[in-house]
Amino acid sequence: MMRLYLPTIANSCTRRELLRFGVPLWLAASAKGAPSKSSSTFGRAKSILIVCASGGQSQLETWDPKPDAPEEVRGAFASIPTKVPGVRLCEHLPQIARLADKFTIVRSMTHDDLDHGSALYLALTGQFHARKSSNPPPKPTDHPSWGSVLTRVRPAKHLPYTAVHLNAPVLVPEEPSPGQFGGFLGHRVEPIVIGDVTEGVELARILEPDRELPSVRLQARQSLLKSLDQSLRHADHDREALTKRAFELLASPHVRQSFDLSRENDRTRERYGRYRAGQACLLGRRLVEAGVPFVTVFFNHNIRGQDFHPDQTDEYGWDTHNDIFESMKTHLLPRFDQSFSALLQDLDERGLLDTTLVVCMGEFGRAPRVAREPSFKGNTPGRKHWAAAYSIVMAGAGVQRGAVHGATNRQAGYVVSDPVTPGDLTATIFHALGVDPSGHFEDGTGRPWPIASGQPIW
Repeated sequence: MMRLYLPTIANSCTRRELLRFGVPLWLAASAKGAPSKSSSTFGRAKSILIVCASGGQSQLETWDPKPDAPEEVRGAFASIPTKVPGVRLCEHLPQIARLADKFTIVRSMTHDDLDHGSALYLALTGQFHARKSSNPPPKPTDHPSWGSVLTRVRPAKHLPYTAVHLNAPVLVPEEPSPGQFGGFLGHRVEPIVIGDVTEGVELARILEPDRELPSVRLQARQSLLKSLDQSLRHADHDREALTKRAFELLASPHVRQSFDLSRENDRTRERYGRYRAGQACLLGRRLVEAGVPFVTVFFNHNIRGQDFHPDQTDEYGWDTHNDIFESMKTHLLPRFDQSFSALLQDLDERGLLDTTLVVCMGEFGRAPRVAREPSFKGNTPGRKHWAAAYSIVMAGAGVQRGAVHGATNRQAGYVVSDPVTPGDLTATIFHALGVDPSGHFEDGTGRPWPIASGQPIW
């Protein structure tokens, strides 16, 4: 932070004033600065696995219940103890509660963007959108997603892709939100997007070349496509790179097999859950196991699909303005409890958690007061958007097990210790990968951009 503030101070202060104000600032910044590269988390992660609970997962009904608060604050659910003494979770997360000794709850996330599109952009890039608190469409001038930045600064060496988005793109609520794409870095660095992964077997077959197609014909098709691309001078300049990746996917049995969920036994598939979110979590584990550096699982592909499909649990998102308790008890929490606990336990049992940083997060939380909102569907009260305080969970790659970072007040509405911003989370992710978060990446014109705007949490 000093490199941002000191030039301003130096231009407006005398030497005496600089010593008076600048030195204390430098000392404070040094005390709060990024952990050294020898810290327990730097470079520990071979892969990042994001589980994105988009729509605004309520901290009070998950990671930060307030059992002693008035009913209009604490809500209708009770809390239960976990394997970590003194740490309680929502009563509808019993399987996750039994695994609380494997992760850290960060209860002090905070920012001030209050609408899904721009807040999800902030969550997935670590940068504020120019149109704060809005639902803007994706644009080629957007900041690139985390996976796109990683592809730029450290692309995978042995795979044709560096980042994959599963159960994507997430809709807000009917169009994809910004922040999920390559932005000003272009399509070359965009994550591969996989939609409904319950069709994983069909996906593998799509990637499998026709067995009756001779390699000579496959090569001829590739040559023809290349010549067509060269003749289309007004076509997207990234087409050739995307085509190359597609053929590399086809050419690698290891890559194709990693997408094939049919290779998992029925018991494992049932443990994760035979629905979109569950199978996406399972495929996320398979891709991490295959060595993919950055995997994002969108737990729900629509922030508020219940408005259009109230009887289809797969369509539910965490944007629970009204009917929050019915929606969470019946549709959201049981599947989240099953699938996220299966993912953590499976990674740990396979020895992958030591080298995989798992981040379960959303774009913000919910308000510390239950109330009905007339402008939204539903007959019973819910909670509105709230970004001043919300929770995420982190596990693996050197993150302390069985811990809580930060705290909120008695209503879970405001952070009272150790605040963490999306910029800090961005820095933590790249720090875990061994990429200096204070460094830069370059766009197509050679202009440098900071990798992160915050400091690593640990």
